[in-house]
Amino acid sequence: MGKNIEDFSSVFYPFLTKAEAKPKVLLDALRFSLLEKARESVEVKQQFFAENWQTILHASLAMARAFHRGQKLLVMGNGGSASDAQHVAVEFMHPITVGRKALPAVSLTNDIAVVTAVANDVSFADVFVRQLLALGHTGDMLLGISTSGNSENLLHGFAVGKKMGIITLGYTGNDGGKMARQAKEGVIDYLMVVPTSSIHRIQETHVALYHIMWDLVHELLHHQALLEEANEHEVHR
Repeated sequence: MGKNIEDFSSVFYPFLTKAEAKPKVLLDALRFSLLEKARESVEVKQQFFAENWQTILHASLAMARAFHRGQKLLVMGNGGSASDAQHVAVEFMHPITVGRKALPAVSLTNDIAVVTAVANDVSFADVFVRQLLALGHTGDMLLGISTSGNSENLLHGFAVGKKMGIITLGYTGNDGGKMARQAKEGVIDYLMVVPTSSIHRIQETHVALYHIMWDLVHELLHHQALLEEANEHEVHR
């Protein structure tokens, strides 16, 4: 195990494995490393939003219209994406910006008793499906977050949500994984893929994405005519 950690460090942080390195040399190398990561993070976000702005606008309008009709948002994810699912839900339920109203949103990762019961009695692949069947209604929204796009419980959730008449939205990364295939098949209505294999850069971009979409949804909710008459495909450049 110790050998594997050393090998990892030598590949990604070669300057940390040189015992003879002087403090200033080490600090200069670390400074360069952190600035490179910050630069890469900015570039990934810029590329993503430049390529996906239209889908983001369409998805935000669809969400605003659903909230306007009194529907709710359900969110699902695993690991770090489970934390993002909770973050999304609390942003909509408890807006911190003055003048923004609370909107109904539920993270399906929150109830650990339900999650572990379904995982134990049925399968982990169905932990979100069981909650969807109980909480979801036609016209609601389902957002699934996965850095790989291959989480089986999200894929099951999207398939069931689509059959229930729920608006489906996905955040993922790299090449979109199996979620990209679902999008092509019409199971996921709006898929937003961050084009990098770095999990950290994907997660950072997802955070920026749901903050921006939160803001867009609230802005759109102020435009009554657009909400009642426009179709999401009428958003143009």
